Amino acid sequence: MTETPHDPPGEAVAPGGAVQTAGGGAAATQERGFGLPVAVALIMGSIIGVGIFNLPTSLAGIGPITLVSMALTTVGAIALALMFAALSRRLPADGGPYAYARVAFGNVVGFFNAWSYWITAWAGNAGIAVGWVLYVEVFINKGQNKLITVLLVLVGLWLPAVINLSGVKNMGSVQLVTTILKFAALLFVSVVGLFYIKSANFTPWNVSGQSAISAIGAGMAIALFSYLGVEVASVAAGKVRDPDKNVPKSTVLGTAACAVVYLLSLVAVFGIVPNGELQKATAPFSTAVNSMFGGTWAGYVMAVVVIISGFGALNGWTMICAEMPLAAAKDGLFPERFNRISTRGVPAFGIIASTVLASIAMAINYIGSGGAQVFTTLVLMTGITSAIPYAFSALAQIKWRIVDRRTMHGRRFARDVSVAVVALVFSILFIYYSRNTGASGFQYWAPFVLAGVALLLGIPVYFLQRGKMTQPERVPEYR
Repeated sequence: MTETPHDPPGEAVAPGGAVQTAGGGAAATQERGFGLPVAVALIMGSIIGVGIFNLPTSLAGIGPITLVSMALTTVGAIALALMFAALSRRLPADGGPYAYARVAFGNVVGFFNAWSYWITAWAGNAGIAVGWVLYVEVFINKGQNKLITVLLVLVGLWLPAVINLSGVKNMGSVQLVTTILKFAALLFVSVVGLFYIKSANFTPWNVSGQSAISAIGAGMAIALFSYLGVEVASVAAGKVRDPDKNVPKSTVLGTAACAVVYLLSLVAVFGIVPNGELQKATAPFSTAVNSMFGGTWAGYVMAVVVIISGFGALNGWTMICAEMPLAAAKDGLFPERFNRISTRGVPAFGIIASTVLASIAMAINYIGSGGAQVFTTLVLMTGITSAIPYAFSALAQIKWRIVDRRTMHGRRFARDVSVAVVALVFSILFIYYSRNTGASGFQYWAPFVLAGVALLLGIPVYFLQRGKMTQPERVPEYR
């Protein structure tokens, strides 16, 4: 496939025709942006993937106490969303969290934040595909032959890659329908499912064998995966009309809408399905719906909806897998190959490289483990690698706001710093509690080992690119 350099030194052309400065500066869109309703839909479509539909099984080994974990994770997610909304107003740069870290702390920190977020994207895609196939196997490979399972996961990874390689228009055409379907499914379980709850299913409250605090922390690390995507609002700021108002509003409203259906649907599933059965469920939402209505037809309908939802998430995140290295390559931090656009108008090398890495991560994790265990390990790994750029974004906000106050730009200081501190604390907790508490031996520390190895692989790339890196731009004044 013929490729060309992404853009000339002075400008970049974003999807949809928006012209952006090459260093990731402010977007000067040539098209009319979209308003609050579409912005909310964009955020919800990015957050809701397949993670929430597999989350009950991952949390069941800890117990219903993880409903507290989900509530606390929601607080952290809203803090992150508010923080990214504020940062995007100040620095609407390509790459979002990577750009904030680079401008605040330099190229070394910027590179490893970009590398860490890229790991989050492709490893997260592997996790989505593994969760997606659990619902596919409601219909085929019911005996869960591991080889067939791996092949199905590969289909889930590579079919969206092919769609992305065919062009942005084809990639974008599936997003709206899948977002509507996935939200409708969650809303249905959230509302109707509450009438089928049995209080006895909430006991025992904690089955992990850990203290309540440790159990809640472990549940938070797993639950974070379901909120990945809150930062997408900061990337979309240049395309939103009246971004100073609509980006923060859409971020909070979109995250809050997801939070409501997340919390209510988890309460419903935990209350409908006994914990012992839930721990063994490969498609927990289908299991819950079957328990509600009897038979299997309702579970099949739910499984189809989740399959469509998961495919939409894979389609969107495959694009994101290529966008982060594309932004870093513009600044010389990633190899130039990532900064090339195919004749179809997409960063083909980034799409293919990310999908290859996701395939490898998935295959490694399937050695000696079942699908639910693989899903949990990949979820925890992405929790670690996403929390790193989240934490540095929080540190950047704190640093800049302290400087602002010294230069008499202290308006909204207490609010912005408080939100950033909460986001920083939650980011640290997500990393600390990312041990695989439901496993033993290597699997217990596997999320840290896999994340550590993936991060270390970035060291030779950094030294290879060190002489090609451009200097970060100055942070704009607070407004």
